[in-house]
Amino acid sequence: MKRSSLRMDRVDTPIIPTIAAMVRATPGTISLGQGVVSYGPPADAVAALPGLMSDVQLNKYQAVSGYGPLVAEIEAKLARENGLAVGANSAIMVTAGSNMAFLNSVLALADPGDEFILPMPYYFNQEMAIRMAGCVPVPVAVRDDWQLDVPALAAAITPRTRAIVTVSPNNPTGAVYHEADLRAVNALCARHGLYHFSDEAYEYFTYDGARHFSPGSIEGAQAHTLSFFSFSKNYGMASWRVGYVVYPADLFDAMNKVQDTNLICAPVPSQLLALQALQQGRALVEPKIAQLARVRASVHAALAELGDLVQFPRTQGAFYVLMKLPGVADALAFNQAMTERHKVATIPGFAFGLTDTRAANYQRLSYGALDADTVAEGVKRYVAAVRDWYKV
Repeated sequence: MKRSSLRMDRVDTPIIPTIAAMVRATPGTISLGQGVVSYGPPADAVAALPGLMSDVQLNKYQAVSGYGPLVAEIEAKLARENGLAVGANSAIMVTAGSNMAFLNSVLALADPGDEFILPMPYYFNQEMAIRMAGCVPVPVAVRDDWQLDVPALAAAITPRTRAIVTVSPNNPTGAVYHEADLRAVNALCARHGLYHFSDEAYEYFTYDGARHFSPGSIEGAQAHTLSFFSFSKNYGMASWRVGYVVYPADLFDAMNKVQDTNLICAPVPSQLLALQALQQGRALVEPKIAQLARVRASVHAALAELGDLVQFPRTQGAFYVLMKLPGVADALAFNQAMTERHKVATIPGFAFGLTDTRAANYQRLSYGALDADTVAEGVKRYVAAVRDWYKV
């Protein structure tokens, strides 16, 4: 009998290609969907790549854990910016994007049937990775302001739990989790013998005085904390596919087995570009974050025109707004109508685990991928689409 894997049957179809197909079918549509930035990596670094690749030795397989100079630069960055010292108790692995680092880690430390606790709404690719490994995602609701509900996370722990996952700044909500809550989650993991998966891909994207905190910097935390980082957002390198994870050293053999089987090593040109970007550092990104902050303010102001029809906490991170609208019978039909009638696209909340669409129609809007004028026009169309659908 020919059939697909039962594990894959349990994995939802990715929502991004579905919405992208709607956008392609309706020329002129403004997509406020995919979570990427509008800028790219440093132009001078891209221009330097042919010269950097002239060393013929770089055409051979490189170290499984990453190109040595890049790993060294990452170590310096972690110590300088995250307070995270990589030593005898931890190791770094460079991967083809942070999503791969996450999947590598799930495969390295979990067995089929093991559970991963996910604050909900969750990042859908992580839920998918857990299912692909034959493991069980356990969604746990957060508070109304999208902050963590630590007692609820504690109550979800069972004998099969292997890890608690946090994403801060958060996708899809934009919440920057309180340091005290992240410390509490990390302590909870230590107390119960669990791993803390800390996704920090949006670490630079904070506003209004909010500060990013890395749980791996807590004294003693490196023995049970895996910290995930990405070049896709900070340095506009989404298609170059470079991310990295700091993980407990006792997982070294398992992590190497996964990486060597699936990838061998991250693409060397991408690693060289990541090194060049990291050497230019955070100062390269800060003006772009400041510009995003202004776009964010204009988005919030435009959405406020919908009054009580929409609810959204003014979160302080990433480049997303997750909005709560009145419930609908068919959430995807709402997105289809927005695209066809008003030429604007967002991502439905059911992709992030908010599946009770009759109770509430959640939509994630991303304002990072386009210039300010296009975002403004897209939000204007979105407001019109919401009013049209709900006949306001």
